[in-house]
Amino acid sequence: MDIRSIGVVGCGLMGSGIAEISARAGYEVIVTEVTDEFLKKGLSRIESSTQKAVDRGKSTAEERSVTLARIKGSTGLEDLRSCQLIIEAAIERMDEKKRIFGTLDSLCPPETILASNTSSLSITEIAAATTRPDRVLGLHFFSPVPVMKLLEVVRTIMVSDEVVETGVDYGKAVGKETVVCKDAPGFIVNQLYLPYTLVAVRQWERGLASMEDIDKAMTLGLNYPMGPFTLMDFVGLDIHYNACMAIYEETKDPAYFPPPVLKKMLQAGHLGRKTGKGFYDYSSK
Repeated sequence: MDIRSIGVVGCGLMGSGIAEISARAGYEVIVTEVTDEFLKKGLSRIESSTQKAVDRGKSTAEERSVTLARIKGSTGLEDLRSCQLIIEAAIERMDEKKRIFGTLDSLCPPETILASNTSSLSITEIAAATTRPDRVLGLHFFSPVPVMKLLEVVRTIMVSDEVVETGVDYGKAVGKETVVCKDAPGFIVNQLYLPYTLVAVRQWERGLASMEDIDKAMTLGLNYPMGPFTLMDFVGLDIHYNACMAIYEETKDPAYFPPPVLKKMLQAGHLGRKTGKGFYDYSSK
């Protein structure tokens, strides 16, 4: 399928990144948000990101102008009806994703492909909220989208091979390395990453070592770019906790059950870098 137009639902950290790389690759993009305020903030994030690329010599001012001209913003899902591929990057709640996909299903032509950027929720359950489950797949990007090279293409038992191939082709077009996996809780990366971080938290609570030394051990001993505590703060402890719980609730595997300290940090509003405090204190930075 020759995709020329991309719709993106949500212009937050993930959605704005998806819109940016799609426009940079030559696609016409329409990105939506629930309010003008959120939309303006998301579009401003794209403007800032593309300017940084110019400042670092990775893009020219002319290329930036062309990219931004390909992106249009909206606060109505109905404006996505002409898009050939629509990628949902909204809040990680199944009820909200089902609502969005049900609305898109009623608005868009039968040939439109619908995709979700969810990191842990069931693509099969999302697809079942539509009349076109054979044209629904997962396209899981990683944050920050313009930088991270991987795209997980998630196939359900209902999706067609053509749609999966289209997802892989789109990933290559926007400069990503793709992997294809079946629809399973957490897909590939989070099935491996989440238990690793929870083991680090449990070992810290048991007094094995300080957070700083655990992070140092993983960065210097295994050449990881970030240690587990720094990475959890970067991702956001709310996102991390919800991903763990989503997989635990589906599998009942205790490896994914978050230690109580994570829930207490959420209750205290300590979500990581974005709130100024998580496992580490960023308030002075």
